[in-house]
Amino acid sequence: MTADIAPMPLGPAGLRRVAITGLGVVAPAGIGKQGFWAGLLGPGASGGRSIEIDDWDPSPYFENAKASRRSDRVEQFSLAAASEAFEQAGGVDAIGVDASRFGTIFATGVGGLHTLEEQIQIRIEKGERRVSPFLVPMMMTNAAGAAISMRYGLQGPNETITTACAAGSHAINYAARLIKWGIVDAVATGGSESAATLTALAGFGNMTALSTSGVSQPFASGRDGFVMGEGSAVLILEEWSRAEARGAHILGELLGGASNADAHHITAPSPGGVGAIACMRAALAESGLEASDIKQVNAHGTSTPLNDAAEADAIAAVFGPSAVPVVSTKGVTGHALGAAGALEAAALVLSIEHELIPPTANTVEADEGMDIDLVVGEARAWSPGPAISNNFGFGGHNGSVVIAPAS
Repeated sequence: MTADIAPMPLGPAGLRRVAITGLGVVAPAGIGKQGFWAGLLGPGASGGRSIEIDDWDPSPYFENAKASRRSDRVEQFSLAAASEAFEQAGGVDAIGVDASRFGTIFATGVGGLHTLEEQIQIRIEKGERRVSPFLVPMMMTNAAGAAISMRYGLQGPNETITTACAAGSHAINYAARLIKWGIVDAVATGGSESAATLTALAGFGNMTALSTSGVSQPFASGRDGFVMGEGSAVLILEEWSRAEARGAHILGELLGGASNADAHHITAPSPGGVGAIACMRAALAESGLEASDIKQVNAHGTSTPLNDAAEADAIAAVFGPSAVPVVSTKGVTGHALGAAGALEAAALVLSIEHELIPPTANTVEADEGMDIDLVVGEARAWSPGPAISNNFGFGGHNGSVVIAPAS
């Protein structure tokens, strides 16, 4: 552990600063952060109700095949992403934080849904005695975060956020706050999801949330619903001065964020994006920024008619008409529910690294009446600055996080 650290640099309101020192990604667009980035610059996915990781092999992340079989796909993804994130950060020993002050704050929407659905079918066909004794630890929503905590010996707060599609953003901002407030010194955070079971897809389809064309077209006039995605992203967050003192390569800074509720409808956003407006403004305030300081918006952009319209209204209200570049990555990734915020935070960190804003795949131009500067067609060069990522979930949940280049 590093000793005799200089006085901590403080962020807004005298809080400790939060460095991002590790990033790991598992997604249909690519396994590993560089594969993921290449996928974000490629053509959008199309042709079905879900976008899934083909030929997924969990074996590199487990000591044996038996251990991997006792983990649901959602947990396997989380451990794979965590492996890459910890490797980039230098490992637990290099980070040098006491185990009791190293937290795990993770997100998912539904947890081990594949396992649950498979075991229900086994019970129906073969009886109760054939249901796996591993059903509960495989399906429980906290399994992915708990697995990371146990794998790396992290004994600080170990909590799972399950606020639907806003969960990833909520987890990341809560993790950052634990560091800002001095409760912990480092956190593994992010989210994981794998929920494209036959029953889940039937449910989303019957409520008309899924695209009937099999194409996610965020903010386009022809958008007709989302395409289910899956995957995981893990970020390693550290108190800034500790990261600097140990010579860590700092990928960016987590400036702040916010969470609020529409209190309007179980699935529909509040008209005009009123809740989203308040959430983004609160995130700016926590980050010590003005709207004019934001140089990119990574939108929730699910490709559903109501969500995209409300979010476009909210972005224009907060930042001004077409005042800041906007992108949704869901044309490539699909909508990964509780992992969406983590994947999109990862996209922001990589956008800063590569000095490019990826295009909104499958969309030629924003729908008429949307006053946003939507990045389409090809990646756009930018001079990286503070950027905001939004996620909104069923239940009226809103979440925003603000990430900036290291400075």
